[in-house]
Amino acid sequence: MNVFLWNIILALAWALLTGHFTVNNFTAGFVLGYLVLWVVLSGEAKSSYFKKISLVIRFAFFYIWNLILASLKIAYDVITPRHRMKSGVIAIPLDAKSDLEITVLANLITITPGTLSLDVSTDRRVLYIHAMYIDDKEELIQEIKTELEKRVLEMLR
Repeated sequence: MNVFLWNIILALAWALLTGHFTVNNFTAGFVLGYLVLWVVLSGEAKSSYFKKISLVIRFAFFYIWNLILASLKIAYDVITPRHRMKSGVIAIPLDAKSDLEITVLANLITITPGTLSLDVSTDRRVLYIHAMYIDDKEELIQEIKTELEKRVLEMLR
């Protein structure tokens, strides 16, 4: 059985045993289940599941930090008299292949302040985005590919 499914079952068992079906209690059960599985499991199942969880947690911190930076950049531009925007549409070549990978990447770009996913080419090799701050087009493309797309693919593959 999938280790993640076991973790969910342990979290539900925790909520059932404590008698409180709240988000906080389920989260506590999930964390406790995670720790129990980490101690009990060994081998391939342990390494792959726990590696993915650590990737997701690191990605969450990375993405939240980027959201804060992008929001501050836009807020600074709004409250200062001189606008520093150099907006435009750029094409980003994709390493993402599946619909899930492309959708997650496009949505993360859209959620980030100052960028918006517009379209994916018909052959699904290029993602078109609108960015408010394009100081160097190639640098922005490399930043999205090496920082965001690479991390998304690590999590999903």
